[in-house]
Amino acid sequence: MSRSKETAIAEGSLDIGHARGAKTGNSYIEGLRDSREVWLNGEKVDVTTHTAFKGNLTELARLYDLQHTPALQKQMTFVSPDTGNLVSYSYSLPDSPTELELKWRNSHIWMENSWGQLPRLPDFMSNVMVGVYDYRNELGLADPRFKQNAVNYYTYCREHDICLTHALGDPQIDRSGGPAIDPDMALRVMKETADGVIVCGAKQLATLAPVADEVLIYLSPSFAMREHKEFVLWAALPLATPGLKVLCREPQSHANEACGHSHPFAWRYDEQDAMLFFDNVLIPWERVLLLYNSEIAAKGFERINAWSLYSGQIRFYHRLQTFIGVASLLAESIGVNGFREICNSLGELASYAQMTKLVLKGLQQEAYLTNGGLYAPGDTTASGVFAAQVSPRLVEILKEIAASGLVMQPSEADLSNPELKPFLEKYMRGKDIDVYQKSRLFRLAWDLAGDSYGMRQELYEHWYRGDIVRNRINLFAQYDCKQIKQKLKSLISKPIQP
Repeated sequence: MSRSKETAIAEGSLDIGHARGAKTGNSYIEGLRDSREVWLNGEKVDVTTHTAFKGNLTELARLYDLQHTPALQKQMTFVSPDTGNLVSYSYSLPDSPTELELKWRNSHIWMENSWGQLPRLPDFMSNVMVGVYDYRNELGLADPRFKQNAVNYYTYCREHDICLTHALGDPQIDRSGGPAIDPDMALRVMKETADGVIVCGAKQLATLAPVADEVLIYLSPSFAMREHKEFVLWAALPLATPGLKVLCREPQSHANEACGHSHPFAWRYDEQDAMLFFDNVLIPWERVLLLYNSEIAAKGFERINAWSLYSGQIRFYHRLQTFIGVASLLAESIGVNGFREICNSLGELASYAQMTKLVLKGLQQEAYLTNGGLYAPGDTTASGVFAAQVSPRLVEILKEIAASGLVMQPSEADLSNPELKPFLEKYMRGKDIDVYQKSRLFRLAWDLAGDSYGMRQELYEHWYRGDIVRNRINLFAQYDCKQIKQKLKSLISKPIQP
C-alpha cells in the first residue's frame, strides 16, 4: 500500500492522535451533531433529525458501514502507514498501476451500491484530497507552509475519514463585471492575523454541504486568474465554523408529502445543494493551502481533480447501468420490448454504457506518473464532454418507453385500499407483472425522468465537469492533429496524376 513520504504533524485542529480511521454509519451521523448553522425553508435545522435529510443520511450511513463488512472490508480499506488504523481506500495514494486499479475497485463499490445516483459521494472528494497531496510541492512554491499544510490536511482527512464537500463558484449576481467592480461577488480575504485569515463573501454550489464534515475551498481556472489577489484562496474548514451559514435549496426527497407517488430514488439520494455565506470567518493558518497566487491556483485545478473526475466517470457508468435496467424493465412490463423502435432505444443505451466502460479501461491504460510521485489516470476531458452530451438522452429514452405511464400510477395508499384493489389489479397491471411491482417500477422511472429530483440530477450532470463549450474548446486546443494536417497539405499540394 502507498505510503506518504511526509508525515503529518499533529497540530491544533488537525490532530490525528485520536483518529479511528474508516467511518461507520453511526460515527458519521454522530459527527454531524455539532454547532453547524444550517438553514432550510427559513428555519435553522438539525440535519440529523429533520425529515428532509433522513433518507440521504440513512443511505450514506449504509455506505459507510460497507467498509466494515467482512465481504468488502479488504477492498474498501487499507492499513494507515501513520497510525495503523484501517482507513478508506478512497484516500489511497497510488504509487503503481496496480495500486491505481485497487483504488478504482473501491470506487466501483461506492458507485454501484448507490446506483450511480450520488455524484458527491465521499469517494469523490476524498480523491480530490489525493490530488491536493499530489500537488503539495507546487503549493510549497507559493509558501513552504502550504506544502506542509497540504500533507497535514490530507493525513487528517484520511485518518478521520472526513466527509468533504467543495465550494468553487462565485454567487450569480452580475458576472458581466466581476469582483473587481463589486467585491461581494466573490469570497475574499479581508485581512491576515496571527491566527489565520479572515474571509467574507459567499460560495456556490456546495453539494452535500449540510451533511458533510468539512468544506474544501478552491477555484476553477476561470475564477483563479484574477488581478486582485484577495480573491485567490484555497483552504479547508469544518461546516461548524463560527460565522459560516449554510443555506439549503428546496428539498426534493418528498419526505413530507402525504399522498402521490412514493419516490424511491429521490428519498434516498437527494444530495442537498447549498449556498455558503462567510461572515467574517477565521480560517486558521494550518488550514490555508494557497493564498494570492493565481498561476498556481489555475494550474492546480486539473491536477488535483485527476482522480476525482475518473471516480465521477465510474459513477456515470453505474448511472447508465441503472437507466438500462429501468428502461428494460419498463419495456417488458408493458409488452413493448420486442418493438423495433424500443429495441433501438435500448441498444442506444447499451452503446453508451459500453463506450463508457471502454473509456474507463483506456484511461487506466494511459495512467502516468505525476510530478508528485503518484499514478494518475489519463485525461478525462473528452469522456466528461461525452457524458454531459448523452445524459439528456437517457431521460428522453425513459420518457419514450414509459409514455403516459410515467404520469398515471397508483400511490401506495391506493394500492392498500380494499375498495380500489380489484380495479387496480385488473386495469393497472402489466405483462407478467402485478400492479404493485409495476407501479413501483414506474415510480423509479418517474424519479429519474419526470420528477424535480431527476431534473436536478440532469442539471448536475451537465455542469459539474465545467462548461461543456469551454471543455470542447480546450480539448481541441490540446489535440495533436499536426501530422494528419501535414499529410492533407501534401495531398493537395499538387494535381492528381492519372
